Amino acid sequence: MRAMIAIALSVAVPAGVGAAASALVAAPIHSRVLPLQGGRNFRDLGGYRTADGRTVKWGLLYRSGQMHDLTPADYVTLQKLGIRTVCDFRDTRERTAEPTLWPVGHRPKVLSDDYALDMSSLRLPGDPASWTHEQVVTAMTATYPKLLDQFNGQYARMFAELLAGDVPLAFHCTAGKDRTGVAAALLLTALGVPRATIIDDYLLSNQHMAPAPKNPTGFWAKLSPEAAHTFAGVDRRYIDAVFAVTDRHPGGTMGYLRDELGLGAPEIAKLRTLYLNEGVTVIPSLAGAK
Repeated sequence: MRAMIAIALSVAVPAGVGAAASALVAAPIHSRVLPLQGGRNFRDLGGYRTADGRTVKWGLLYRSGQMHDLTPADYVTLQKLGIRTVCDFRDTRERTAEPTLWPVGHRPKVLSDDYALDMSSLRLPGDPASWTHEQVVTAMTATYPKLLDQFNGQYARMFAELLAGDVPLAFHCTAGKDRTGVAAALLLTALGVPRATIIDDYLLSNQHMAPAPKNPTGFWAKLSPEAAHTFAGVDRRYIDAVFAVTDRHPGGTMGYLRDELGLGAPEIAKLRTLYLNEGVTVIPSLAGAK
């Protein structure tokens, strides 16, 4: 089921009106996962509650997988959302094989780098047909911290766009779970969302991303069904490995954001001013939503 959340806003109560009239008034229900025909793990990061009681604004920050399969109707939907900036974390080969076919005259600003994704740490020993779930998890866990270094420049550029207010902004890779998952974790951390909620958002990819190919080719055709299923999903150990690195940084993860991504106190304050609502209550919590 598509994850849904209701937002309730407090309303002013005129003098003399009974306490019962101060009940919360429900605002429109928002969809965590965008209802796109060809969308892959396309999600709105709005509605998450921060540690200080604010909430992330809806309709400004999106995470996704590749957009090659979007239909003409999907592009109309994205146009209505007003997407201004897209950070495409895919490498040159991925972007060439599955280009995003933006309609003429409606292409947002697209930021990407030409590079070759380093997959060396995923070359496990032995026959891929014999790889197990735990072998893949171990390899992926070792790979994730390397994303911090390899994509530092692209993550910093994403934050620069956000600080400039060039939103709504969508960031994505191919599956929308690994490179994108780390970017979302860093962004939600900068906005003050608690770690537990960030991990819940990360794990939502297991419910909303495309499954392993039914008729696999290339790399997928060599894998055991068990390994293919594992590669197609996410595991908490992956994102924990990223936070283990940032938490060890002087000043912890906020120190990492400051020193590695240029997000000092003024930048953090600006991000929170731009992308958080004041005094909004989330009903119910989105943690673990399905």
